[in-house]
Amino acid sequence: MTIEAHAVGGLGRRVDLPNLSGVNFGDYGAWTSYRAFGEENAGAAAAAAEAAGLETFWLGGSPRLEAVRPLLEGSENLLVATSVVNIWSSDPADLAREFALLEADFPGRVCVGIGVGHPEATSDYRRPLSALEEFLDGVDAAAVPIPVERRIVAALGRKMLDASWRRSLGTIPYFSSVDHTRAARAAVGPEALVIPEVAYVLDEDLERARATARRYAKVYLGLTNYTNALLAHGFDRADLEDGGSDRLIDHVIPHGGPAEVAARVREHRAAGADHVALQALGADGVPAGEWQALADALA
Repeated sequence: MTIEAHAVGGLGRRVDLPNLSGVNFGDYGAWTSYRAFGEENAGAAAAAAEAAGLETFWLGGSPRLEAVRPLLEGSENLLVATSVVNIWSSDPADLAREFALLEADFPGRVCVGIGVGHPEATSDYRRPLSALEEFLDGVDAAAVPIPVERRIVAALGRKMLDASWRRSLGTIPYFSSVDHTRAARAAVGPEALVIPEVAYVLDEDLERARATARRYAKVYLGLTNYTNALLAHGFDRADLEDGGSDRLIDHVIPHGGPAEVAARVREHRAAGADHVALQALGADGVPAGEWQALADALA
């Protein structure tokens, strides 16, 4: 498959994606970070996700790529991806080298999610779009580049979404609405991938579930990349106040029983998501039961 690209750095670029079918994310995956369950439990987490029938494991928390190794070792066939390697704390050549080592040991099972993070999170944050393009130019210039079909870009705004389809498989939005998924699909076109993360709470006590969701949402409602995307896709300033309105919390972070949550997750698929990365909230340690219950409801 060939995608005609816009100019990058003054040069026309044509991105060839010859083997998209060889990167199989499946319909649903698990999203979590070592902060949530401990890196020492990586093997158990990978095995639990695989046992639940989830086909991709998304490792969050701005990890180094090499940190996915124990997840690969602890599973048989999982595709393991980062969500995301942060460009401000990574070197393009080092990232490409880490990918080559993992690819040699686990061929076809690694995808590199790459992103710019947030202006509130790093003092180095500057001209994010140009910085991303420069970082990907560095990856492409490495002795053994990361193939375009084995990397994906975190994007929320239109310019970053445009870069995602030109320079990678597509995009992995985080903490976003169904309206954003629909808009992302329109922005990247029919052939690039749209893979939103969806956090959820399996709890049929409405107020308790909302409280769990608000504890999670608090940090993201203080980050402009996320709030700007919410404001652009279905919400207003009042929805961002006091920990998030019920309307925002109920929409962005589905909660209730497995069937209720599954119905909300399917809304992202209907809006154009190729795959949904599922983040279980409220569990202690590896959320094996939460993954299994939702995977069963989605089956």
